[in-house]
Amino acid sequence: MKTNKLSFETEAIRTQIERSQYLEHSAPLYLTSSYVFEDAEDMRASFADEKERNIYSRYSNPNTSEFIEKICKMEGGESGYAFATGMAAVFSTFAALLDAGDHILSSRSVFGSTQTMFNTILPKWNITTSSFQIEEIESIEDRIQPNTKVIYAESPTNPAVDILDLEFLGAIAKKHNLILIIDNCFATPYLQQPIKFGADLVIHSATKLIDGQGRVLGGVTVGKKELIQKIYLFSRNTGPALSPFNAWVLSKSLETLPVRVDRHCENALKVAEFLEKHSRVNLVKYPFLKSHPQYELAKKQMKFGGNVVAFEIKGGIDAGRKFLNKIKLLSLSANLGDTRTIVTHPASTTHAKLSEEDRLITGITGGLVRVSVGLENVNDVINDLRQALD
Repeated sequence: MKTNKLSFETEAIRTQIERSQYLEHSAPLYLTSSYVFEDAEDMRASFADEKERNIYSRYSNPNTSEFIEKICKMEGGESGYAFATGMAAVFSTFAALLDAGDHILSSRSVFGSTQTMFNTILPKWNITTSSFQIEEIESIEDRIQPNTKVIYAESPTNPAVDILDLEFLGAIAKKHNLILIIDNCFATPYLQQPIKFGADLVIHSATKLIDGQGRVLGGVTVGKKELIQKIYLFSRNTGPALSPFNAWVLSKSLETLPVRVDRHCENALKVAEFLEKHSRVNLVKYPFLKSHPQYELAKKQMKFGGNVVAFEIKGGIDAGRKFLNKIKLLSLSANLGDTRTIVTHPASTTHAKLSEEDRLITGITGGLVRVSVGLENVNDVINDLRQALD
């Protein structure tokens, strides 16, 4: 008898590792570094990869396995690997798949640490990167080089929340036999599944909305099995694995992801609508605002608009800093996706190491402020923003 596919919310709650002899309802913590074998043959076969089983928690652990399985089901990925941080996931994915002489074609609008990795770390191994701006996406085919191996992008982008056409990128990658990797951190698998649009791999900083409460660090890459196998072998030997405790926390967090993100998005839209009417604000960027340049594309790719709002204060970098100093209730932090609303000034923090020219190209002006809208009463959030602006 054919069973109906379970809904996203149900998979998030009911996907669990096998119960132990204690028949626990909630998956327990497996705080062990290693595992024992039945006999010499079991040990030999396990190390020869002739059977799937836990050997050492740097390789796999019941808690990390449960977390990965949930993300795979949510994203539609065949396999995955979990990392200690989001940037460990980004670096390990590239390091595992690329060789000296390879080339990456990336959207220019990416997280500051990813940009630093492209500019200063990967070139040590003769891996080069060239970039395209959001408005240049239609011409990216002309930027593909003979040694291009990967197309990489974030959507929505950090911090200007621009939207890239994932289906278009997927078609270009498939045409040229390239690996399409999408950072889906801002959207989460609840709002967007890039694999449906042609992505080969999807990366998350689980530290953000997946955890949702600012407690633990984590990252994950999911996608095609043959690519994940390369990432697994690289990571198994280099050691960026997610800890069992953090995996347990993140797996529990996924159980409430849909209900949390629903409220995040509801609050963020109200904050964006308020900011759009304020006289001290030049512009507001939020994917589900009708004024957003890629509004229709966002509606096609995403369920809701996410929790990040970007806006530009009149007066440039000094006005941006003054605004932060006037905030009373909200948090000044470089994180995002927390229950608490967080305000960040990218030009002087997360993207400060980029040149002014590079910042402006990606829409990071001196007065740009990024708000990660939390789960507080939205009127309290708006009132704090209002008093700081006024």
